[in-house]
Amino acid sequence: MNGPAHYREAERLLDEATSRGDFNPRAQWCLELAKLHTALAHVAVAALTSGGREWVEVAGPRFCEMSLAQATT
Repeated sequence: MNGPAHYREAERLLDEATSRGDFNPRAQWCLELAKLHTALAHVAVAALTSGGREWVEVAGPRFCEMSLAQATT
């Protein structure tokens, strides 16, 4: 899942939480998951704008040989 996909998923989850109303356990779960997807979208933006391989290298040896374009899709 890439940054835009995480953002779209966060929006979808927020819509679902809103439609379920206050004090609904599923709504609370949707809100928490939306926060996670928002954070992952921010990480994806940071990786795309870093201009280097820092984010690819941090991911571990498995991803070190990937190009930046491959790591962000």
